[in-house]
Amino acid sequence: MLKIGLTGGIASGKSLVASRLQELGALLIDADLIARRVVERGTPGLERVVEAFGPSILTEDGELDRPKLGAIVFRDPSQREVLNGIIHPLVRQSAAATMAQATDGDIVVQDIPLLVETGQGSNFHLVVVVDASEDIRVQRMVELRGMTPEEAHSRIAAQATRQARNEAADVVLDNAGDRNDLLAAVDALWTDRLVAFAENISRGTRASRQEGPVIVESEEGWPRAARRLAGRILAAAPGDILAVDHIGSTAVPGLAAKDVIDLQATVTDMATADRIAPLLATAGFPRVPAADRDAPKPSAPDPEQWQKRFHANADPGRAANLHVRAAGTPGWRYALLFRDWLLAEPYAVSAYEAHKRDLADKHAGDSSTVPYADAKEPWFTEVASPLMDEWAERTGWEPP
Repeated sequence: MLKIGLTGGIASGKSLVASRLQELGALLIDADLIARRVVERGTPGLERVVEAFGPSILTEDGELDRPKLGAIVFRDPSQREVLNGIIHPLVRQSAAATMAQATDGDIVVQDIPLLVETGQGSNFHLVVVVDASEDIRVQRMVELRGMTPEEAHSRIAAQATRQARNEAADVVLDNAGDRNDLLAAVDALWTDRLVAFAENISRGTRASRQEGPVIVESEEGWPRAARRLAGRILAAAPGDILAVDHIGSTAVPGLAAKDVIDLQATVTDMATADRIAPLLATAGFPRVPAADRDAPKPSAPDPEQWQKRFHANADPGRAANLHVRAAGTPGWRYALLFRDWLLAEPYAVSAYEAHKRDLADKHAGDSSTVPYADAKEPWFTEVASPLMDEWAERTGWEPP
């Protein structure tokens, strides 16, 4: 199944997006709704809340007095942590039970107001954030919810910052304007990305990519995208993957590159790499069987030393490659050394970018990027390798 984490600040319009996704066919798990159910009268959750905050937070009918409890926890962060410690585990337990009922090919959307605050982003294939400025959200809370401006600002301050939320997002839906504009954006996301992503995961296939190499200017968002993907990969096989590193051109600020994130997952051996392949596929990175080794370099000419397992992202909205290599092998070391050499030596960045642009022009009409990648190999072997090795020896470089 495809798992989507949906979040947004209070009064951002998240509920509207959730409803639209459900209309389009998503299985919706609403954390707010679950949070209400787990503290209904007669539940163990309500008993624990009363134990923590006293019977005064109950109405005459024995129901939870939500405005009274809200006034307490939004005024005192320590009390809010107590409440979250009671509610969040119950919500996650209920959500997991609903998730278990989903079938192959389903698109499951979990509407979680505090997704960023609780660090749940790595549990999802994508995090979608509904965004609006603080001024707009305060205006909505005052006009639609009857809050004072002070109350509205207090609620906003109790959540993650707008910057933190947007940096955690794979997709940001702007809700500063017309309702219909937001719904159109949701429809496009569903049609152009989510449906294809779900189908790719179900089939165990990578997303299709554009033909031929296209070099673009360096983007500030590449490192953030790499961190999000790395978190999901680590979560897919905890204990088996020792580290996930951002490698390749997109790991080097200022270096023009194809808009493809390259990551290296470190494992102890290739048997582990083969064993976790299904877990990586479920996480959105199916294996590409044809690419099972790197081109040997003169320092280690034995091809068997250059084995790897190559996976590629099933997400049509974010091209990414995952190279699974055993710690200490020549290919593992080369990937880290090449990145660090580029980070340290401006002349290397200039030379590599010029070489890539030249080859991209020559292979612009190709039906795939394979000829372009093959054409770069002589430069790696004949130009980069000796310079990298000299730099490593001179600086005392060791793999991180």
